[in-house]
Amino acid sequence: MTPALIVAVFMVAALIIYALMGGADFGGGMWDFLATGPRAVRQKEVIARAIGPIWEANHVWLILVVVLLFTGFPLAFAAIMTALNIPITLVLVGVILRGSTFIFRTYDRRTDVVQRRWSIVFGLSSFFTPFVEGITVGALATGQIRVSDGRLTSGFFSGWLTPFSFACGVFAVALFAFLAATYMTVETEDEPDLQEDFRRRAMWAGLILIPIALTAFLLARSGAPWIFAGLTRWWAPFLLGGTSCCALAALLTLWRRKFFLARVAAIGQVTLILCGWSLAQYPNFVTPDLTFANSAAPAVTLRLLIIALALGAVLLFPSLYFLFRLFKGSQPPVRQETSEGEQIERLTTAPDSP
Repeated sequence: MTPALIVAVFMVAALIIYALMGGADFGGGMWDFLATGPRAVRQKEVIARAIGPIWEANHVWLILVVVLLFTGFPLAFAAIMTALNIPITLVLVGVILRGSTFIFRTYDRRTDVVQRRWSIVFGLSSFFTPFVEGITVGALATGQIRVSDGRLTSGFFSGWLTPFSFACGVFAVALFAFLAATYMTVETEDEPDLQEDFRRRAMWAGLILIPIALTAFLLARSGAPWIFAGLTRWWAPFLLGGTSCCALAALLTLWRRKFFLARVAAIGQVTLILCGWSLAQYPNFVTPDLTFANSAAPAVTLRLLIIALALGAVLLFPSLYFLFRLFKGSQPPVRQETSEGEQIERLTTAPDSP
């Protein structure tokens, strides 16, 4: 493996972890917005309890992807950030709105009207941000972003305003909603009624994914022909078969209430989807003009970057393990029906010291 390919593999791995963690975080915000029925407040409080301690840490992986792109593939970074300046800016706006309103909702407890206002912005930005992220990723495969002699020759609206890119955005929203609802079935194991609520949501989201994925695949024939061709290579049937098996296993285990196995299957499904996309995109970074080879930094830079990644992993993974161990350990369910603001405030602060 060349240094450029090694760095690219690290980027794909970081992107997968971001989807599994940050994507579920976005999905939690979606279900917070869609909470209905007599248990709506309790649904919101258990979502806040699940995402509150670790929601900021999830963005570490997206930051890592951007840093690796900037350092390891500067030509691709320049082209992507220029051509997709509008959707990337919208992603940043969505991330800021979502994070700030989550905090404001936690501590601004003046009235229920204020709480609902923060909740609406938090929920809508949880839908909006992954939608635009999906559009951005889809745009890289359309072939409409063109680079000649290291300079961008297409405009600011090329690639991302296409049916295929929008289908990718809708697919990202549905995928993250499915992942979050599946995770929440495990988070609510001590509250069977809430567990059933999230079980139904996970199954519906998983079923909705099927026509959305098929639509994106069919649109790829004309909207992203390189991706479509990549998904017809010799390895594609094996990977698509594995993805389908994971999706079927997730739905079946949800149906049979084997929630831990459902979470494992959902993780496998998302991982294989992103691996398949990466393999179909390879060797292109920005189809068709920028590849991993012709957009890479000098070899010495890539080697130093790989060393930095190895050293950083020694600090990062133990720290994340400690974070999850500290804040995501077993917590008693909160059943007291107080105001929504008081419940969310209590659940998003650190637990009392022993």
